[in-house]
Amino acid sequence: MADAQGNLVTYSPALTLVPTYECFNRCTYCNFRQDPGQDTWLGLDAAATQLAAVQAQGSHEEPGVVEILLLSGEVHPQSPRRQAWVQHLYDLAALALRLGFLPHTNAGPLSLEEWKFLKAVNVSMGLMLEQVTPKLLEQVHRHAPSKVPRLRLQQMHWAGELGIPFTTGLLLGLGETELDWRDTLMAIAQSHQQWGHIQEVIVQPYQPGHQDRLQGQSVTPEQMIGAVSLARDILPQDITIQIPPNLMSPELLLACLEAGARDLGGIGPRDHVNPDYPFQRLWVLQDLLRQVGWQLQPRLPVYARFVPGLPRHLQEAIGRWQVSLTSA
Repeated sequence: MADAQGNLVTYSPALTLVPTYECFNRCTYCNFRQDPGQDTWLGLDAAATQLAAVQAQGSHEEPGVVEILLLSGEVHPQSPRRQAWVQHLYDLAALALRLGFLPHTNAGPLSLEEWKFLKAVNVSMGLMLEQVTPKLLEQVHRHAPSKVPRLRLQQMHWAGELGIPFTTGLLLGLGETELDWRDTLMAIAQSHQQWGHIQEVIVQPYQPGHQDRLQGQSVTPEQMIGAVSLARDILPQDITIQIPPNLMSPELLLACLEAGARDLGGIGPRDHVNPDYPFQRLWVLQDLLRQVGWQLQPRLPVYARFVPGLPRHLQEAIGRWQVSLTSA
């Protein structure tokens, strides 16, 4: 049952736009990427069509889309198309803002200037830390230059320095140990203690998909519960722990809530990172949680305490939603 601290579990009503599936990394567990040059970038007109299709949706039972998650494959930092790609990320986020949505971009490591540029059109941003152990560079990240732990730690530091409301997380089941989980969580906690910018940490289990080459083992339910519990013990209390509901059984979902998770992330038509695992219908999740005392509540992609630090035009965009949604 829900504890005395409250019975709320949050989620973000979201639509994912993929600027491009191309990525210069070749992680062995990826079910998302295409080779550079093999994918057509999402055009602004096509994006506008997708956004227009969800503008009128929503009801009391299922709120309409609030968050536009711009989830992109990575264009190499030295690619002649890098500048055009970053500009395209900006243009897509600006389009979402103009149409009344709240953008959140996750596009891999960026330069400090790129973070500053994209900050102007995003209410929050994110980057998975995954794991800080360098041994994965000899395994699943052997051909993934942007997964170097010190590079991703630098990204988290820059986001804090720039005051960007930030989402990061762990990916479990890549060949790391439970001690590695602790080290990764400690690194996140230390960054947040310095900057106070991390709003949520995702604890995500690897699940095999149609395209990956990992041929590994998913974490057991007991390990997943243990990872959530460890995260709750190590992370500051103002960081929310997020779990992906489509990657676990109903029983495991409830157990992870008991262990300290309180958010289910962006829920929308499709999980583009894990396309083999569709999201449950919202009413199914609501009924599941209600039976054991939890209440599922929509939230904004930026938590309320971060809003005063955002540029005024983003605060105004957020204000239009705060009358209809309760922020976490």
